[in-house]
Amino acid sequence: MADLEHPDNVHAHKNGYPNLVAQPKHAGIDFYGHEILIGDSIVMDPSTGEVVLKENLENYLSELYGFSFKTAE
Repeated sequence: MADLEHPDNVHAHKNGYPNLVAQPKHAGIDFYGHEILIGDSIVMDPSTGEVVLKENLENYLSELYGFSFKTAE
């Protein structure tokens, strides 16, 4: 009986391994420990030097500075 190889192994031997360089570049960590990637929108707090992802800005302003976000009625 002939030895069988997994199709992924055969593909890797023929074509090489996938390009790992294509992954997004890491640019740091925000105030909450979330990964910042190149191209992400960030906000910098000039009074503390902290960096926050834009999507976390409302939480940051609420927790550190007591801002209140509401919907106008």
